[in-house]
Amino acid sequence: MENNPLRRIQDFGQSIWQDDISRKMFDSGELQRLIENDGIRGVTSNPAIFENAIAHSHDYDDDIRRLALSGRSTADIYENLTVREVQTAADLFRPLYDRSGSRHGFVSLEVNPHLARDEHGTIAEARRLWEALDRPNSMIKVPATRQGLTCIRRLIRDGLNINVTLLFGLPRYREVAEAYIAGLEDRAAANQPIDHIASVASFFLSRIDVWIDPLLKKMIDNRRTHADTASKIYGQVAIASAKQAYRIYREIFEGDRFAGLIQQGACPQRLLWASTSTKEPAFSEIKYVEALIGPHTVNTLPRETLAAYRDHGRPEQRLTRDTSAAGEVLENLARMDIDIDQVTQALVEQGIEKFNQPYDSLMETLEKARANAHDGRIQ
Repeated sequence: MENNPLRRIQDFGQSIWQDDISRKMFDSGELQRLIENDGIRGVTSNPAIFENAIAHSHDYDDDIRRLALSGRSTADIYENLTVREVQTAADLFRPLYDRSGSRHGFVSLEVNPHLARDEHGTIAEARRLWEALDRPNSMIKVPATRQGLTCIRRLIRDGLNINVTLLFGLPRYREVAEAYIAGLEDRAAANQPIDHIASVASFFLSRIDVWIDPLLKKMIDNRRTHADTASKIYGQVAIASAKQAYRIYREIFEGDRFAGLIQQGACPQRLLWASTSTKEPAFSEIKYVEALIGPHTVNTLPRETLAAYRDHGRPEQRLTRDTSAAGEVLENLARMDIDIDQVTQALVEQGIEKFNQPYDSLMETLEKARANAHDGRIQ
């Protein structure tokens, strides 16, 4: 285990979480082995992950039938199943959470993705899920929409742990960090403790390249004016954005304003690298892991990327390397009339829909199973 690259990443201050959760992971002992052998320090979930786990297996059939026959609604069944999974995972991570002084061992559950633009609905559901989970090492995922910023501040003020999801752009990242700090300040001003509040800002990576690389490829193939520049930055925009986000992180959380909160026990809101599976076959499947290893960060990996890094990862502190080059990549985009801020805003809209679709599909599956249970049919 000492030579396991996933464990060696910890030497550079980064935590690895798995981007997956399912009943089978618990029953087979897989998650426990990931914790013990690979040093995994957390788990994230989302509607797509739950749709895959619940709708594409029979692991939950008995629970769905029992809940349906007890008179539960489809929404109640969904919440019961997902809350239970997060609770089970959180309990497995609880010893790590306690040993680390509440620094590691978190498991995330997302609010209904249809609430992404609903400030009041998001706040109400986040509070309800937090109470239902009843685990200090759980996190509630809130999207980084304009409305989400207000939610983040209020929920941090209320003492919830928040995983800010669907974060793509640098301007919005600044606003997310500001909302977190303002929430801590509000809570401190109300004489409430802030020393056990945790938050991560989940910065999505591969989707940025998936959007921008085809634009660059078109310039390269057509040998347009910026073809040479497009060739140099092809496949590099997401990593450049992440490195710039880390520069902002250090500026904010190593600054004077946050220093006062540290004295009261506050922890920085760590950057979490999300959407880290490589979509372009020509690139290494671990490109979004290798390039972004650095202190006080998290990388959440799907199981395929996790296995690949365990097999041939080469951990080094690379996050602060070539930061000037990262800035130049983004500057070159502007020179080529590619507005990265417009792209990232479009990605937020796309990301919301990418979670709405599996959520709706799962709800349809649960509704059919519920109806079948009442009719006495077994699926």
